Amino acid sequence: MARIESFLSTRLFLYPRQAGGRLYFLSNLSGRLSLYAMDEGGSVPEPLLPADIALQNPKLIGGEPYAVFPELGKILVMIDKDGDENYQPMLIPVEGGFPEPAFGDVFDGWRVHMRKSDSERNIVYLNAESRSESLHVAWRGRLDTGALEKLGESKWDAWIAGVNADHTKAILLDSYTLGDHVLHLWREGEGFSLLYGKPLEERAEGEEIPPNAIHACHFTAGDRGLLFLTALHEDTYGLGYLDMKDPREVKPVETVGTVHEGRGEMDTLEHLGDDRYLVGFNIDGVSWLYEGIFDEEGLRMRLHTVVVGEAPLDRGVLDSIHYDRKKDRYVLSFSSATSPTQIYTVRGEKRDQVAQHTRERPLGLDPKLLSPGEDASFESFDGLRISARLYLPAEELGYEGPRPLIYYIHGGPQSQERPDFTWFSMPLIQFLTLKGFAVFVPNARGSTGYGLKYTKQVDRDWGGRDRLDHVHAMKVLSRDPRIDTSRSGVVGRSYGGYMTLTLASRHPELWSAAVDMFGPYDLVNFMSRIPETWKPYFAIAVGDPDKDRDFLAERSPRTYIENIACPLLVIQGKNDPRVVEAESRDLVEHLRELGKDVEYLLFENEGHDVLKLENRVRCYNAITDFFVKHLKP
Repeated sequence: MARIESFLSTRLFLYPRQAGGRLYFLSNLSGRLSLYAMDEGGSVPEPLLPADIALQNPKLIGGEPYAVFPELGKILVMIDKDGDENYQPMLIPVEGGFPEPAFGDVFDGWRVHMRKSDSERNIVYLNAESRSESLHVAWRGRLDTGALEKLGESKWDAWIAGVNADHTKAILLDSYTLGDHVLHLWREGEGFSLLYGKPLEERAEGEEIPPNAIHACHFTAGDRGLLFLTALHEDTYGLGYLDMKDPREVKPVETVGTVHEGRGEMDTLEHLGDDRYLVGFNIDGVSWLYEGIFDEEGLRMRLHTVVVGEAPLDRGVLDSIHYDRKKDRYVLSFSSATSPTQIYTVRGEKRDQVAQHTRERPLGLDPKLLSPGEDASFESFDGLRISARLYLPAEELGYEGPRPLIYYIHGGPQSQERPDFTWFSMPLIQFLTLKGFAVFVPNARGSTGYGLKYTKQVDRDWGGRDRLDHVHAMKVLSRDPRIDTSRSGVVGRSYGGYMTLTLASRHPELWSAAVDMFGPYDLVNFMSRIPETWKPYFAIAVGDPDKDRDFLAERSPRTYIENIACPLLVIQGKNDPRVVEAESRDLVEHLRELGKDVEYLLFENEGHDVLKLENRVRCYNAITDFFVKHLKP
């Protein structure tokens, strides 16, 4: 009999780094996420933090989760408390130890993110979010002296998007909504000034500014120009260039040398040194990464070597990668739909010397029983192509007849479900297929990975056309003889939880069971409960809780909740700062007052995720048992 422990025995190996002949990485070897080190040639991993400290999902942290400073003999680690996301920069000895604040009590009352680090100069760049007002402050910290210098502040981000080689200049980015960015230039001794874009406060009412989506900024040699990713010339992103002497116009940079095929976006730009760069793509959810040479005179990036995308690093997702300049090699973490995260090193002139340092696999499970999934993209109600995958039980399992359906909706909404075994969704998807379910995973409009225009379609339209994509998908699925849509369940996390509640309440005829994981239930209350620094963005991207109160109510599941006809399971983390526990509690109490069938699973020591082993086991089993009970595969 399949057990979820088979999948959860596959430990995570994330965010690997090389320093001083050692490999550092995040892992849940102990059942909770922590920091470890081992010898590059192989050794038993050593814990570097006390056992009672649990680190956060690095995808939620918004920056580097840790950085190693060999000359100082220190590691800077961003630590919160059981998922509350109030990250603090803490120092430990490089051989491990007890964390101490890196900058005293300066950041009490702030949520801090490490945007960039320089291990040779012992410098870190931090963004601090106030926990009491809408204020972001950008800082430069020197770990050898403990000194902090304020670079700038803003209600919109002050995101540190790039730093020059000698740390005398930095790019601070304000983001009003996704892609609507303004760049400021900070100069040491001079402060910061507008570099590119039109600030929101200078725009006329109703003025439309084309989103530039500028990010991943890199100063070129001698600070002559700025190279970055942008959507100004290609909706699916490309390279852009600003001449620092005349930064009024973003010039397109031609990219040549790609060998991949398919649809997707350029999503990575990293500077390796001199005119050498890493350029990455997300193609149909799969990672491709190239080395390239930038010709600044000709504004051309020539890609010449594939680092990720070809066997054995193919058909999967790159978690993170780190380049060791001294040894000219990479260390990276990579996974796929059927393979857990593994640590690899890549070296050689042609980057063809690939060594795998971990051997994670589902415990006691024949790989033939796992589902690789198939493309299930479809045309929606208005003709828009929606990317999706369908995971069916392996033939070896012996199931006969049409399979009951689990409809899985990702969070964000501006994110993407990819063939990635790393986080919550893929182990659940695989476990459900073992139990006899078909699992459908769409990337409805608003998802990333398919161009900026596609992603922006969800702005100020939560529960609108995105909802109709899902309703139309159910019509398409009903024509598949392998699927029994009369036995359908829907599940989602965060925004996916919101959409689960929306679909269950506005289209109750489609569902026999639903699972909401920390999804917004009442958008007006949700907007008042999110962190203060999020409120300006959400007021534009979703709706202003004062000006758009009627609209937010119309798009809230609360308005339609009495229509829910199927049993509902609600899952929530007590320390969640994004969708606070009161949001789910209000939902459950309302449903119980209405006499609806609702179960509530609360994790006291989790936030906007379920990370600790004992909680993951309970959570996955609860979801699966719930669907087995009501859909009877």
